[in-house]
Amino acid sequence: MSLEVTGKLLVKYDSQQVSEKFKKREFVIELAEEINGNIYTNFAKMQLVQAKCEIIDRFKEGDLVKVSFNLKGNKWERDGKVNYITNLDAWRIEAASAAPANNNGGQQYAAAPAYNNNGGNNSGATNFNSTPNFNPSPETIDDLPF
Repeated sequence: MSLEVTGKLLVKYDSQQVSEKFKKREFVIELAEEINGNIYTNFAKMQLVQAKCEIIDRFKEGDLVKVSFNLKGNKWERDGKVNYITNLDAWRIEAASAAPANNNGGQQYAAAPAYNNNGGNNSGATNFNSTPNFNPSPETIDDLPF
């Protein structure tokens, strides 16, 4: 499964030689998402493996980057107990400015995402019908003719 995410590069860790045949390098991306006028920040730890470990060297902490990655998971058993691990395996990293302008209309990362924006009214009002610029999500619009 291949996915993409754009965010701020927060931390780059050194490469780790896990075994004779496996090398990895972890990094953290800060992601911001606006939901109903509130901005939520998430932190995703991702990894680069083998020869890909060096592709993050051209970026510095604080840079806006677009990361293409695969979602991978493993299952193993130890001492009769089943364990699972999920990895976000990055395979491409680009400067966010090189990304197409589909990221919130080309707005900068520091700005709140444009969807469901209530016209800058961040008062936390819960009565959406009285909010002048309420823009409901497509799932909440009832466009049936009856």
